Amino acid sequence: MSYDKVTQVNGNIIIGTKQSLKALKDGRIKEIVIADDADIYITSRVIDLAEEKQIPVSTVESMKKLGKACGIDVGAAIVAIKK
Repeated sequence: MSYDKVTQVNGNIIIGTKQSLKALKDGRIKEIVIADDADIYITSRVIDLAEEKQIPVSTVESMKKLGKACGIDVGAAIVAIKK
């Protein structure tokens, strides 16, 4: 389900932890998608900030599939969907 969301937003996404954290702090994000197989050390800061800012967090099972949904050839642990 969330793979489809990522695919449908056509360029209105931010890929990666650092960029997602910055965009969350700036209030530019409406939803976060996190891969279940990503390292919790990497994802925990984004999850905590999203919960603090009351931004919905959804999960998908695979970093590889999430990266493919974003149109990149590598896995993606975190994708932020812009407002």
